[in-house]
Order: sequence, then C-alpha cells, then structure tokens
Amino acid sequence: MPDKTLMTDTAANSAKETKAQRVERLKRVRNPWEGLDEIRRFAREGFATIPPEWIGTYFRWWGVYTQGDGAGVTGGQGGEGRAIERFMVRIRIPNGIMTSAQLRAIADLTRRYARGIADLTVRQNIQLHWVTIESLPEVLESLWRVELHTTGACGDVVRNVTGCPVAGVDAGEVCDASPLVLEASRLLAGNADFYNLPRKFKISIAGCQSWCSYPEINDIGLTAITRPVDDKPEVGFSLRVGGGLSTEPYLGARLNAFVRWNQVVPVIKGIAELFRDSEVLREHRERARLKFLFLRQGWTADRFLDELNDRIGFRLDPAVEEHPPDDVYRDHVGIYPQKQPGYSYVGAVALRGRITAEQMQAAADLAERFAGGELRATTMQNLLIVNVPTMNADVLAKELEAIGLRVGGSSFARGAVACSGTEFCKLAITETKAFSRWLVEELEDRLPGFDQHLKLHVTGCPNSCGQHWIADVGLEGKKIKVRDRIVDAYYFCVGGALGLHQATARPVGYRCPAAEVPEALERLLRRYLTEREAGENLRRFFARHSNAELREFLAGGLVPPVARDLPSPQNLAQIGGVGD
Repeated sequence: MPDKTLMTDTAANSAKETKAQRVERLKRVRNPWEGLDEIRRFAREGFATIPPEWIGTYFRWWGVYTQGDGAGVTGGQGGEGRAIERFMVRIRIPNGIMTSAQLRAIADLTRRYARGIADLTVRQNIQLHWVTIESLPEVLESLWRVELHTTGACGDVVRNVTGCPVAGVDAGEVCDASPLVLEASRLLAGNADFYNLPRKFKISIAGCQSWCSYPEINDIGLTAITRPVDDKPEVGFSLRVGGGLSTEPYLGARLNAFVRWNQVVPVIKGIAELFRDSEVLREHRERARLKFLFLRQGWTADRFLDELNDRIGFRLDPAVEEHPPDDVYRDHVGIYPQKQPGYSYVGAVALRGRITAEQMQAAADLAERFAGGELRATTMQNLLIVNVPTMNADVLAKELEAIGLRVGGSSFARGAVACSGTEFCKLAITETKAFSRWLVEELEDRLPGFDQHLKLHVTGCPNSCGQHWIADVGLEGKKIKVRDRIVDAYYFCVGGALGLHQATARPVGYRCPAAEVPEALERLLRRYLTEREAGENLRRFFARHSNAELREFLAGGLVPPVARDLPSPQNLAQIGGVGD
C-alpha cells in the first residue's frame, strides 16, 4: 500500500515547496531501495496506478527514468518534456567489466523488452529504452541472475564507479585498480547509509597512466602514483575532489594527499559522508553537487583535506609529484598487446554508443569463441574484448567489423560521443544520436584521410551529459528559427582537454542549424590542416587563435558573437540532467 505520509502530499503543500524541499522531504520519508514490492505491484496493476513520487523521484534509485515522447524539453512545460508510459533502465557495470554471459543476458532483455536497441554510456553503463512497467520486474530479476544491478545507476546516490577499461591487462599501467572499484561499489551501491545524498555522486579510480576514466570530472578522482619507500616503489593514489560538468563545469581540486592502497575505501567513504552531511548543499537542486563547496561556499583544497582527515580519523601523507598525461588519446580502439605475453585486447567503435541486441549477442559469442569471454565498456562509449590470444586478434577484428563494430575507423567515428538527445530524454533540446552518425558520415566524405585525434562530443542541452566541455569540439544543442521554422541547432565550444593541459572547452560565440554543422566543421578543420605548425595538434591550434578567428573559420567569414542562451532561472532546478 502507498505510504500514508506520502498521501498527505496535497497540492497545497506542494505549492509551498521548492523542488529541492520536495525532493528532500520525499527522501526523508523513505529509502526507495526498500520499495521492490511496490514496483512489483505497479507491474501487476499498471502504469496508471504509479503515484507521482515514484514517477518523478523514487524510480531513479532503481536506475529507472520515464522516457520522453521524442520532442524533448520543447514538448513540455516547466523545463521538462512530456513523458510516455515507457522507461529507460540503466544497468550499472562497475569498471565496465562484463562477462559474455552478462552481455548475452542484456542482449536478450534488449531484444524482448527494449525494441532491440541499447546505449553504451560515458560512465561504462548500458541503457535500455522502451521498457514497460509490466516488464520491469522481469528485467531486474533477469539482471540479478547474472549478477548485474541497476540500483545506484541513477538518483541522489553514488553512481557507477568507473575505472580504466583495460585494468589488469594494460602493459603500461601503474597498477590494476579494478579491485578497488569493485570494493567501493560493493560498499556504496544499495547501502542504506548512502541512499540520501544531496545529489548524484561520481567516483573514478584509475590505475593507468592515461587517466582514461576522467578523474578530473568526478566528485572523487583517484589516480595511481608511486613513491619511494626503502628504495622500493609504493603504489598509492593522487586525490582530486569536486569535479563535474553540467552548466557550470569545474575540474576537480587536487588535495595535498598521498592515499595508500588500504586507505582508498575509507577515504571514499569519508568523502561520501562529508557530502551526505552537508546541509548547505541540500538547499538548491541546481547547486547540490560537491563542486559547489568550492564554487559557492568558499572551500579550499586545504580546508577540504582538514575536514576529510577529521572525518576518517587519520591524517593522509602529503602528495608526491605526479605526471598527468600529456595529450594522451584514450579511446582504446584497435588491437593492443597486453602485459600478459601472447595476449592482446581488441577495441571496437560502437558509434555514438548505440548498439543493437544482435551486436551484443554476437560480441558475447565472439568473446567466447576467440578469447576467454571477458568484455569491457569504455567511457568513450566503445566496447573491448580482452585476453585475446594474439594469434586470434586479427580474425576477431574482422568478425567485429562484420557486425558493424569497427576496429579502427576514421578519427571522426572513434572520437564521436553523444548523449541520449530528444529521442528519449525529456530535458534534451536536440536530437543527437542520428545527428552524430550523420555528422560522422558527412565528415568522412568531406575530409577523407583526416588522421588527427578528434574528440567530437554532442550534447542535446546545456547539462553536458555528452561531456562537450572536455572535447576538442563540443556541440551544445539549441533551437533557432530558420524561415519561420524552429529547427535543431548547435553552439560550438572548442579546446577542451584533461590531463596536463586540462581546460574546459571555450564557447566561441558561433551557432548554426544542425544541417550546417558538417560544412562549418569542414571549414574549421581544413583551416587547421592548412595553417597548423609542425607537430601542432587541435588543442594547441585552438589555443593560439582568438574566438573571433575561430568564428571566422567556422562561418567562412566575419560574424558577431552569439550568446549561449542558457536556461532561464526558473528552469535551473532541472539542471543536472538524466545523464550518468
């Protein structure tokens, strides 16, 4: 039966509450992870019996969102589009590590309940769409049977913990940090002590030298490092906190701390507790992330470290010198030797993250046929098969190509990342998945042989679920009027980078209809090819040109700057998106 306390949520009371107050009240009333019996009842009795607090809040703790009607935010009101009686279900995959049996189970559910398509996400998850309430219990139970879960994939909780997708096999890694990823996931996902955080909370633990799980944009970013102890190297971690994107990007603050291996989980728990217990972060939904302690509350890295040391009950050692990756590309696409002699891993492009049930089934079969049945999802929405005997790698690559998962391909295909867009998301302004595929195909035709690394990220709204702030070229979805018609458009941001040269992408003041984006990018990239200096990559090329010059390159002539058209203040409560 519905909670009697929730029955008192009258229209009069709701009118007096802000969105933050309402969500905080609902979280205090119950732990949604205790609501499985209600989900089963909704499945028996139908969509019409689901109360608003489940539709708008509680389902998220189960990795479940209502699906948009395809029109995105412009089809609704109050900063959110209309929902239909279908759900997105996000499957949490810590470190992106899967077995063939698990991927085969996801493929089967995709075929039966999700119209045959799924999406790989930028946090190493897999999302299903078109799921009905009647089928939701069966989806959850089928996942549990293969030790997969959706709890913690959405909601005001610790999200999927990410890590290097080639952990344990990377020939150059400092350490295999995946055991720590899995331990942190076991501690936090579904733990009642952490069901009620102010907002989403993201963790990355990377043992590689490439920092390929993007620690700089996580609430907690741990990167492996060594220090000498008695003339021997001791493996530990650098620690960054408060990273995040959305409408106000902030690259995580590095703390003066060396975190030993056995301190990692207590440190993560301590930071999660600091976040959980911060009442000031609960006052506004749009300012509820950990980064706002730095951006709005005047915290410094030193103060944060002092608070953390007090919380965990011991003092962390001072940091040691680190060496952030210098313009390292992190897509893992291709064939690479592992540290295990005689073995390789094979990385394939799932263009803009879209993958079919048939492709997942085939990839699972190929992983068993040519390797040991181990696969990984990446933060660039791609798929890897690891522990492949090197003598099988070329044949496996050809088999993956045959099912539409390219091992290699153009710079445009390898670097393309896209959020869900209006196809499924109620907050999106533009369609992104089909647009991204078309854009890649156009650029491949216009610039054959372009061989420079290019991170090309498409996000359908300012929330940056497509991570346009860290791309070489980031496209942010807008609407503009063209001959009395409202059409999809994109605003250009360039020069985003992580690692040694970390910087958020610069909004250059140029916007054009979606149909004109390929031509604008062709002009920009041809200018780069013509005028680049010896050894100059795109990041450096963009850095040495002004916004006015870059607008001219994009437009083909001098044009005045255009504002980004951020959402109005009354809609800011929606900011944060439904992304990972």
